[in-house]
Amino acid sequence: MSNSDQVLLSHIRFRSATALVIANVIGAGVFTTTGFQAADLGNPTLILALWLLGGLLAYCGALCFSELGAAMPAAGAEYVYLRETYGRAFGFMSAFVSLIAGFSAPIAAALKSLVRYVTAYFPSLNGDMEVLGRLTIGDFSAIALVWLLIAIHMRGRRGVISFNDVVTLLKVGGIVAIILAAAAFGDGDFANFSHVSDVYTGLNSVTTYTALATSLIFVMFCYSGWNAAAYVASEIVEPQKTLPKALLVGTGIVTVLYLLLNSVYFYGANVEELAGKVEVGLVASRQLFGEWGAGLVTLVLVVSLVASASAMTIAGPRVYYALGKDIKRFRSLTQTNDSGAPSNALLLQGIVASLIIVSGSVDQILSYAGFTLALMSALAVSCVVVLRFRRPDMDRPFRVWAYPLPPVFFLVVTFWTMYWAFQGRPVESTLALLTVVTGAGIFSAAALLRH
Repeated sequence: MSNSDQVLLSHIRFRSATALVIANVIGAGVFTTTGFQAADLGNPTLILALWLLGGLLAYCGALCFSELGAAMPAAGAEYVYLRETYGRAFGFMSAFVSLIAGFSAPIAAALKSLVRYVTAYFPSLNGDMEVLGRLTIGDFSAIALVWLLIAIHMRGRRGVISFNDVVTLLKVGGIVAIILAAAAFGDGDFANFSHVSDVYTGLNSVTTYTALATSLIFVMFCYSGWNAAAYVASEIVEPQKTLPKALLVGTGIVTVLYLLLNSVYFYGANVEELAGKVEVGLVASRQLFGEWGAGLVTLVLVVSLVASASAMTIAGPRVYYALGKDIKRFRSLTQTNDSGAPSNALLLQGIVASLIIVSGSVDQILSYAGFTLALMSALAVSCVVVLRFRRPDMDRPFRVWAYPLPPVFFLVVTFWTMYWAFQGRPVESTLALLTVVTGAGIFSAAALLRH
């Protein structure tokens, strides 16, 4: 038996909301993109500075979503904010982008990275072996994990949140253990922090901008998820108070962990050894701890990536659920099973994630998703400014600190990054823009069919 229009009940408290933020943010990106940044920039100092800048941007975004989420504590986050600010077309476009780039693509990247890490440590599994056309054993393994997580989340609300709390605790504890172990007895070299590659010395002014922007797109993708708790705002107990605290505390914790984890990478290996590597955690840990340590690090990374994919499997369907509540044509997305899980929305996301897994490499997926999410996050953050003008009397239990500096800083840096990232990776950036345009086209076509 299922319900076609069940209300999502309030049951998430501060600890679980904060865990949802941390689990959403710390995913495939921080365990893979440093290698791509090393290949593009070749300078550890610049790379670490970009991770700090990314944390600052995420914190500014979290401040803006805190104001919007406390004022509009409904499931769906930016879908709701864009709908209320710019109209249903923008809301639908946001939901469509969330389905493709916001959740399905990051889930695909996380699980492809997980398989890559495991097969790198256990080469006998041979995840790159093709078994059906371009499909590999690794692709099949990642797809199987997608559906395993969906099966877990079909079991309902409370068990899912408890599962996410546990894996997030294991994730954070494991990362902290890696950082402390590297500092205590890791066989690293501080000289790696000042070592630059020929790539950096060969950059001119234009290529520097494109390399910085491309790397920052990767970093911004790694921080995406700082708004995760906003997607389940209708299920948070006392969202006006709890949501802002969860967003800000979760983002702050992630920023510190990211800076320290990337420092561990460069302590363990120089920029040339990391350049272009997907499994940067393994490259650094083998140098720091030897093979036994690399095995333990792999275990931590696997737990981290599972936690990230799990958290996104929770958050994403809430957006499609909100879309179904608004538009009758998509009402089937509000269907819940006996356990209260949004079953149809979960199944839809699983199908899309499976297709993305077989469509490209990890760096292509990350670059595409990063550009798309940067655009949609910027549009959502702009809602803070627009609504301050349009609806000055709106009840705002939380207001952005030092307004308007956080939203303005976020928007300026994001659009600068997108411009130069387009120069550096035009194919992925064009696909990202086409995704947004496609969402607008589908909404327009559906509107015409209603008349």
